[in-house]
Amino acid sequence: MITTTTTLALGLLYVYALLGSGGRVARADPEAKGSRFVCTAVPPGADISCPVESTSNRVQSASPHEDEFRSTIIQLRETVLQQKETIVSQQGTIKELNAKLSRCEAARAGARRKEYGKNTMGDLPRDPTETIEQLGKTMQTLKDRLENLEQQQRANVSGAAFPSELRDLLKRRLSDLESQLLRRVSELEDEKSQLYNETAAHRQRTENTLNSLLERITELERSNSAFKSPEDFKISLPLRTNYLYGRIKKSLPEMYAFTVCMWLKSSASPGIGTPFSYGVPGQANEIVLIEWGNNPIELLVNDKVAQLPLSVSDGRWHHICITWTTRDGFWEAYQDGERLGTGENLAPWHPIKPGGVIILGQEQDIVGGRFDATQAFVGELSHFNMWDRVLRPIDISGMANCSAYMPGNVVPWVDGNIEVFGGATKAALEICEDRLFDS
Repeated sequence: MITTTTTLALGLLYVYALLGSGGRVARADPEAKGSRFVCTAVPPGADISCPVESTSNRVQSASPHEDEFRSTIIQLRETVLQQKETIVSQQGTIKELNAKLSRCEAARAGARRKEYGKNTMGDLPRDPTETIEQLGKTMQTLKDRLENLEQQQRANVSGAAFPSELRDLLKRRLSDLESQLLRRVSELEDEKSQLYNETAAHRQRTENTLNSLLERITELERSNSAFKSPEDFKISLPLRTNYLYGRIKKSLPEMYAFTVCMWLKSSASPGIGTPFSYGVPGQANEIVLIEWGNNPIELLVNDKVAQLPLSVSDGRWHHICITWTTRDGFWEAYQDGERLGTGENLAPWHPIKPGGVIILGQEQDIVGGRFDATQAFVGELSHFNMWDRVLRPIDISGMANCSAYMPGNVVPWVDGNIEVFGGATKAALEICEDRLFDS
């Protein structure tokens, strides 16, 4: 630093000497062997090739300008000190920016731990790995650029001057870097907010599903609290009206055979009415079991009729099963486990249509309605089950004598599957014990 300052001072002295001499040149002694030169003012009109006469004259000629030289040197020193202060200030700015980068990295690490620590009920949301990695790379780039700036700054410290253009450039770069950092932090915050919203939506969907399951469990518990088991109940239809009935919530698929079984108890006369009917759009009498007036019990399939040799109007419990297959329209009729009749040509090759309505206790003139009171069932009904195949005689006999129970694979008899309307009621029933009591 001292060498540079001295060189600069000598250069200024040399320029000043030139200006003070009125444009005349001061030359060194051509006989001098050393490397130092002494600048001397030459009077106007003198021969510039002549050597200087004496050293004392040179010193005396320079005496009037010593104050100005000293003032110039002091100004140069002050300039150097100011540049040093500027450099120290810029170093402080760089340190402050490094501290901000460190805090950002710490915040990023804490945000990642917080996000992974959330309880998402086993299903984590999408992790912003790419955004975080990109931010880390950007931070590393910023650090490298800052280190380069620091190296450049340390290199510039050895110089006498620090140009204002370089200071302005450094300030702009620092400002740009800080803006980039703030923008990256803002993007990370937005990503965190988006992840939080997605997590909240997922949690809401999960809670809705759990609430639905809870409601279903509560419904099942309420059903089980009424009866010992879901199938141990009966429906009572005590009056011959057109507004008492039960409805099966489930519908039927397309079928090419079926078996329908139930327990009946009725003493109505004449005729027990319609224990059940199944209607579909375009055919209200797709499947009907009916005893109307003094006619025998009839089975209707696609509005085709077969008379069944059954008798159940003695006021006791009876187990009834009807089978049918589209092949040749073959049918069978069982009462209390015994096959009492068979037949064929009942709607042969006709498939049972899907998507209809099953009504207990009424015959449908339109799908799900327009009931006729004269065709209503009067009595009690239980264990209405339906299968999409023909059951074996041994299976039907086992259900009739209470040695086996087979819920229907198409329509099972459970409390939650049956609705009652118009004053029809449900009541607990243990069918086998009640049947023994009747006997």
